Amino acid sequence: MTARTAPTERQKRLGYELRRMRTSAGMSAEFAASLLAVDRGAISAMESGTRAISTERIRTLAANCQVDDERYIAGLTDMALPAGPRWWDRYRGQVPQGFLDIAELESRSIRMRVAYPLHMPGLLQTSDHALAVFRMVIPALPEHEVALRLALRIERQKVLDGENAPAFVAVVHEAALRMRFGSADVLRAQLNHLIQRSEQENVTLLVLPFEAGGFPGAGQTVLYAEGPTAQLDTVQIDNSHGPDFLHAEAQLAKYRGHFELMERLSLPPGPSRDFIRTIASEL
Repeated sequence: MTARTAPTERQKRLGYELRRMRTSAGMSAEFAASLLAVDRGAISAMESGTRAISTERIRTLAANCQVDDERYIAGLTDMALPAGPRWWDRYRGQVPQGFLDIAELESRSIRMRVAYPLHMPGLLQTSDHALAVFRMVIPALPEHEVALRLALRIERQKVLDGENAPAFVAVVHEAALRMRFGSADVLRAQLNHLIQRSEQENVTLLVLPFEAGGFPGAGQTVLYAEGPTAQLDTVQIDNSHGPDFLHAEAQLAKYRGHFELMERLSLPPGPSRDFIRTIASEL
């Protein structure tokens, strides 16, 4: 099996799931190695995502760990299949790896729920708005890097279009709607773009107004990406140092609770659009 020096987040996640499956069953790494006809080091490499594993070995391991959830097993085997060329591979080595991991996570999601307290959702940003955001990065990015990040973001947005586009639910705080990146014209165009996008069948935009008060996770920009089964969901959190990916059961439960509360506190889709129109009219 092929060795990797820099596994992607998806490859690392597969390794995490393999280890969780093995340890939950009380199986030692040595027994797993004998079961799969590999050495002990290969098990460590598979569980860290630095070595590939065949779909047959995944099914053998699952059967011996008494895991019979076919949707979960199918999700794992899908993660193990050779990916082939993906559009984001064109950016490899030119932008931070975390950006590519986000693109892959979005492309594989069944449904996405996002919360933005201070920024516009990346998948719903206009080019001018995104450009203003990238030009405010500290330390300043060279123009060719700004152009690369902008191109990547615009291409990522295509995930919301087409027949098999995932459902996308965005909770956007009033603060984000009023935060100005670029000129008033840029913000006005951005707000109008949000309204247009929210009218897509698969896009739901919910505004969380100031009057709703505080809420858990108020300072975090969060993506909750649903996989083929709840066990394979992923939470991605934006940080100044780059994205963090969370998938422990307790973490997933925590953020599901956060989103359920935020969505209850938010205005419904129609009133949310009216709210955005009011802000745009004030500019």
